[in-house]
Amino acid sequence: MLQAAGESGGGNNFILIGLLALMFIAMYFFMIRPQKKRQREQQEMQQGAGPGSKIVTIGGLHGTIVAVDDDTVTLDISDGVQVVFARQAIGRVLPAETADETVDEVEETVEETEAEPAAVADSSVHPDEAPKKK
Repeated sequence: MLQAAGESGGGNNFILIGLLALMFIAMYFFMIRPQKKRQREQQEMQQGAGPGSKIVTIGGLHGTIVAVDDDTVTLDISDGVQVVFARQAIGRVLPAETADETVDEVEETVEETEAEPAAVADSSVHPDEAPKKK
């Protein structure tokens, strides 16, 4: 009797070990593998960016790459203004047409705000149009 009870407990251990192994395999496919894929794509994007590429840094700074070194990238952020960043600071590389559209939209917004003075709301309300209190 004691032997039979000991043998049935061993089967439960195999099930537990199998469930733990299954959990680690699932964790690999749902967490570790996709993260490694994103990391590889990010590195390829950072390595592929060269002079003339329009980029956005992880801090949100837009610029054009002027020079590339092993670990650093020199960006032209305005006429005659150049800054040096670590290559890992490249957040994304913009396609040429997207970068031009973004610059055009910003320039149009700035021009519109400079051209239009702030509108002042008319505070006079006709007595017939005033909301009535209950």
